[in-house]
Amino acid sequence: MQLTNKRILVTGASGGIGKALCRSLEQHNAKLILTCHNQQMLNELKQSLGYTHQYELADISRHQGRELIVKACEQIGGIDGLINLAGIMDFNLFESQSAELISKTLEINTLAPILLCHSLLPQLKSKTEAFVLNVGSIFGSIGHPGFTVYCASKAAIKGFSEALARELADTSVSVAYIAPRATNTRLNNSKVNELNKALGNKTDSPEYVAAQIIHLLEKGQSLRYLGWPEKLFVRLNAIFPSIVHKALVGKLKIIKQFANS
Repeated sequence: MQLTNKRILVTGASGGIGKALCRSLEQHNAKLILTCHNQQMLNELKQSLGYTHQYELADISRHQGRELIVKACEQIGGIDGLINLAGIMDFNLFESQSAELISKTLEINTLAPILLCHSLLPQLKSKTEAFVLNVGSIFGSIGHPGFTVYCASKAAIKGFSEALARELADTSVSVAYIAPRATNTRLNNSKVNELNKALGNKTDSPEYVAAQIIHLLEKGQSLRYLGWPEKLFVRLNAIFPSIVHKALVGKLKIIKQFANS
């Protein structure tokens, strides 16, 4: 797909990957509608990118926030693309997480992008060529200790993306899913960064992930996993889950040490 002059909505635009992706989309002359739930962060994004794009302060986890976004998109004649990037992550043992945080994670990572896509689908289907891109995680395919609810939220988005892509195969709307591995953003707190170092996990830059998203969109691909050996582990977990299970259980002592620190 050619991105020039495409009207693209990006949620979570003020995050690390979001900022890098917006700069890349801007370089491809896309017309952006950018959302964020924090006014200061949205202002910083506006100062960084300039005032040629449209900025909306909205909480996508709330019905009112999603309604505001949908109306803003209607006012410009509808969008050609939706990139669901907003998300949160809590590194902790499941039994130590509050019910409130569990609910919030599922609301923001899973329910909000699904409902936003549902509300925007009529706009997308009215275009001769349109897309939905859901940004998931390697953890959507590999259940990892310490990230139980986050894994569940991303696994749900992966399944949603796969099913919707098949359901819309006879329409003008394509659906894609991309799964980054650990990325150097504020989504990872100091404990997660220390855990990654202890486990020898590699971390990608937001710019790299953004470039991979652009490549996926331009090539019209529907699925991409990022990182090696993470891509291998995804395949192993699908075919021989016991191998990955033993490998991660073998690291459980280290994971719990950091989770409890």
